[in-house]
Amino acid sequence: MLNLLRRITQEVAAAESLSEALDIIVRRVRRTMRTEVCSVYLVDPNSKEYLLMATRGLTLDVAGSASLKPNEGLVSLVGRRAEPVNLEDAQKHPDFHLLQGTGEERYKSFLGVPIIHHREVLGVLVVQHEERRCFDEGEEAFLITLSAQLASIIFHAEATDAMAVFNKSKEVAHTDLRYKGIPGSTGVAIGTGVVVYPPADLNAIPDRATDNPQHEIDSFRQALEGARADIRKASSRLSLHLSSDEKELFDVYLKILDDNTIAVEVENKIKAGNWAQGALRQVFLAHIAQFNMMDDSYLRERASDIRDLGCRILSHLQEDSPNTASRFSEPAIVIGEELTASMLGEIPLDKIKGLVSVMGSGNSHVAILARAMGIPTVMGAMDLPYAQLDKKSMIIDGYSGKVFTNPSQKMIDSYQQVVDEQKILEEEFLTLKDLPCETKDGHRMSLFVNTGLSADIGLSLDRGAEGIGLYRTEVPFMVRERFPTEKEQEQIYRQQLEGFAPAPVTMRTLDIGGDKALPYFSIEEENPFLGWRGIRVTLDHTEIFLGQIRAMIKASSGLHNLKIMLPMISNVAEVEEAQSLIRRSFMEVKEEGYDVVMPEVGVMIEVPAAVYQVKVLASIVDFMSVGSNDLTQYLLAVDRNNSRVADLYSSFHPAVLHALRNIVAEVKHEGIGLSVCGEMAGDPMGAILLMAMGYDTLSMSSTNLPKVKAVIRNINAAQANDMLDQVMSVVHADAVIQTMTRLMREADIERLVKPSNTNQSVH
Repeated sequence: MLNLLRRITQEVAAAESLSEALDIIVRRVRRTMRTEVCSVYLVDPNSKEYLLMATRGLTLDVAGSASLKPNEGLVSLVGRRAEPVNLEDAQKHPDFHLLQGTGEERYKSFLGVPIIHHREVLGVLVVQHEERRCFDEGEEAFLITLSAQLASIIFHAEATDAMAVFNKSKEVAHTDLRYKGIPGSTGVAIGTGVVVYPPADLNAIPDRATDNPQHEIDSFRQALEGARADIRKASSRLSLHLSSDEKELFDVYLKILDDNTIAVEVENKIKAGNWAQGALRQVFLAHIAQFNMMDDSYLRERASDIRDLGCRILSHLQEDSPNTASRFSEPAIVIGEELTASMLGEIPLDKIKGLVSVMGSGNSHVAILARAMGIPTVMGAMDLPYAQLDKKSMIIDGYSGKVFTNPSQKMIDSYQQVVDEQKILEEEFLTLKDLPCETKDGHRMSLFVNTGLSADIGLSLDRGAEGIGLYRTEVPFMVRERFPTEKEQEQIYRQQLEGFAPAPVTMRTLDIGGDKALPYFSIEEENPFLGWRGIRVTLDHTEIFLGQIRAMIKASSGLHNLKIMLPMISNVAEVEEAQSLIRRSFMEVKEEGYDVVMPEVGVMIEVPAAVYQVKVLASIVDFMSVGSNDLTQYLLAVDRNNSRVADLYSSFHPAVLHALRNIVAEVKHEGIGLSVCGEMAGDPMGAILLMAMGYDTLSMSSTNLPKVKAVIRNINAAQANDMLDQVMSVVHADAVIQTMTRLMREADIERLVKPSNTNQSVH
């Protein structure tokens, strides 16, 4: 049964169109279950009717035109109940409705299971039989399992066809196609998409039209010859170390490359209009799928050989392709299956209008980077047919997390109003640079910035930052191919300390592990977020920790504005050990003659254990900063980089709000500074609540700072306290956000958070 499920799923996934995918389903299921009828009905997103899209056993001519109303027939009953319906004699059921022209009147037994994707019923998979009988539990379980596996494939096939499923007799509207993602960075971008992808990754290559097929064919033939040369060199180089049987593997590779069948298929795809890399992807993935479906285990293993050869040819094709930066002659919306910081680093910043990543969440590092740069971003758009969007017109809405492809002029005009209003707001924010961040009734808040690059200094000061609340020291480590020397670190840290002097600069000790890896210091773990990360790594490698602390203290010579913060603290012993090492480093630097003072040492509160020990921690440190990103992740047991559970991640979850308020209550009489340096601090809604709770300082990206300052300057402390009181009794995260949105609207500050036109444009 598992083999059957795997083979059907793989075959459907390899289909090149929705109609082909559905036809495979009905043929294979009918044969596998030995039923007389198998049909797929899909929901029309406009009318909500159930359209008969594919069938084997019913009249083929009606597929694509026959439909059932939302409350009509057994198929719609399955959809409404979102559970299977298994009947011995369907025609005796009160909901039975004969679909005219299909020929189903002679079939008695009926089993229908819903096709559900992201809690939405996409359609119904049905099998029917002429004799009266109930399908047994095994058959029902098989169909349910298959339906669950196929749901995302069917949804993606719909999206790839660039249309929702409509009745063929209706006119299909190809404009304003909408895909849902997760807000990554607020703002709206209107422009043309450019798909970026990692090198030599067959799956990530987009389709792209070519106006010079012969050039593409020539490039493919050269790449093919390059791959042949690679195999011959490898065979020759290793020939002395291999047996005759092992040498035959290279001969097999060469035979596959010399087989004209694959080459002709690729060239035919190119002649049909696709560029060489896209054609290569289509052909090789189809062959890989065929091998994966084979019963013989030896032949199945050959799928990896085919993939390897495809990647080899692709790498040669990409050698002659223009680099990423050269493809951005005009500002564009960057699209990728999984955007990374290194990908963005290859693109001039002034050429990026917006970002869309199929993978990732609103709190993954690319999203955080996008917010720091003020780039509208949508993350986790898992159903977006991104491979088809190169050079296509699109709109991304970073407020709602929506992506629109081929937008109509009406939609473009509507969103252009949002863009225009954004610019007006940004100009208004600039006038606040030198004004204090205080409420109408004089309650003062300190607004600091989170930084990681030397370029952040100027931007932060231009936007009125009062200091650095979090300097991510891992950034200089991540951009190198080795650990930076103590001297190199000292020079880097000095830039930050001098740039903000005499204002305080809080430097977090090296925080790697989890989703932050160094290319030269690999940490491989099954559960990295609960593993070796942050202070756990540096206390295990005191040579790294001591070198970094000495560099920080030396860099502060004569400036005296350094503060040191320890990440991922989960027990008192870690703090005591780190403090001992810091005192030792300070004495060593002092003895070397540097003009230094002992820096304040604080901890990050970002794991539940620290929340419950916050009072005792407060008694032994100089300050505390709550890392709301990780604290939210650990309290809710939600991986913030996982787009499948991203809708469960919310810093406005009541559990998070209560934990944040309890921290203040526990330490308010300890006489230490208390700040928040997570993304919640840079969210105006979150900033209001944190101020009302009693936090002294908020640290955020420089992009968000003017907006937060504008909001705080337009309310009074009593209003903020009232808002906090109202939301603390709310039990749903969504309800917290809705309540705050209403209260901010009533206080006339919602317009400072997002343009008013956004509310109309997203519908």
